[in-house]
Amino acid sequence: MHKVFLGGTCNESKWRNELIPLLKVDYFNPVVDDWTPDCQAEEYRQKKICDIHLYVITPKMTGVFSIAEIIDSSNKNPEGTVFMILPEDDGLTYDEGQRRSLEAVSNMARANGATGSFVSIEALADYLNSLC
Repeated sequence: MHKVFLGGTCNESKWRNELIPLLKVDYFNPVVDDWTPDCQAEEYRQKKICDIHLYVITPKMTGVFSIAEIIDSSNKNPEGTVFMILPEDDGLTYDEGQRRSLEAVSNMARANGATGSFVSIEALADYLNSLC
C-alpha cells in the first residue's frame, strides 16, 4: 500500500482541501497551524516513510523550497515523484516569466522520470488512487 506525502504550496492554498476527500490512498499532510521544530522533524520522518512524494505548485507559492524538493525528489526517487502546476489559485495566476520557468522545472522533473501534467485535481486523485 502506498503512502503519499502532500508537499507543495501552502500559504492558505486550498488544493489539499480539494484533493484529500478524493484520496483512497494513505497520505501525510504536513500543513499545521503552528510550524515548530517538532513539525519539521515529523515532516522529514514522513518523507522517508512515504513512497510517493506529491508536489502541487500554485501561484500562492512565495518561497522556492518546493521547487527544490520537486527536482531533488525527481533525482532521488523518480518513480515516486508526482507533481502538478496549478495555473490559478484563488484568483491568482503566474506572470509570463514565472510560467516559462515552471515549464522548465516541469520538463526537468519529467526528464528525470517524475510524473506530472495533470489537468485537474480530480485527474491527480485518480492517478494517485490507481497506485493502490
